[in-house]
Amino acid sequence: MTAKESAVGPAKGFVDAGRALIAVGGGDRVAFLQGLVTNDVARVAPGRAVYAALLTPQGKYLFDFFLLAGEDAILVDVAAGRAAALAQRLSMYRLRRDVTIGAAEGLSVALVWGGAPGPLPEGHFAVPDPRDAALGWRVYGPDPAMAIAEEGTRAEYDALRVAAAVPEGGLELLPEESFVLEHRFADIAGVDFRKGCFVGQEVTARMRHKTELKKGLVRVAVEGDAEPGAEIVTAEGKPAGRLGTVSGGTALAHLRYDRAQGEMLAGGAKLSLIDG
Repeated sequence: MTAKESAVGPAKGFVDAGRALIAVGGGDRVAFLQGLVTNDVARVAPGRAVYAALLTPQGKYLFDFFLLAGEDAILVDVAAGRAAALAQRLSMYRLRRDVTIGAAEGLSVALVWGGAPGPLPEGHFAVPDPRDAALGWRVYGPDPAMAIAEEGTRAEYDALRVAAAVPEGGLELLPEESFVLEHRFADIAGVDFRKGCFVGQEVTARMRHKTELKKGLVRVAVEGDAEPGAEIVTAEGKPAGRLGTVSGGTALAHLRYDRAQGEMLAGGAKLSLIDG
């Protein structure tokens, strides 16, 4: 997607204080990450981010992040509350490789949509969100707020994310519990099955090629009040899944497909399937 293709109006957005950046440097940085994460690290380039995850050996989600081209390093844009744990996990795999892992100081992240960011000064850069074009751009630098023409809110961004059925770590994606293929990673450019091995690849590939998914992330219509994380049950009271992000009358939900038909309940709300 080019800036011209995305420039449909003034850029709206906000600085996301809930993100942090890790710098992975050293001569072995690409090969090191390539053997660990779900996507092709070789595709990281200036102006292009790669969305990926790090899984357990059993194929369960641990971290999701964006990989970016930095100066003599690959930058990892991750949830701030998970940054220290991710750095520690990466260090476990470093062994004797020429790899350094540390905080990328002095950089913040702005989420921008509705139009392309304007020209940015030195030390700043922008990349289209690789998961879905509707999520706009991610802007990095000491003061990425300068890319915002109109202040937006987290709720507005979440509405875009729910409409695009894109999961969020800690809300839909739960560490050591979620499987990324059940959360649309194959549809949001989060996994590459041709790149070679990664941690948890065997289980993930088996789910992709040898089994039919029985659960997945879908959009549901919500009538009434329900909190993210609420258990979803069928009208007969059978467990059906878990509610994720709620945005107005729509929400994301991780559901058993065989129990996602007809009316469902979550807290005091009635749910019905939108997708599928």
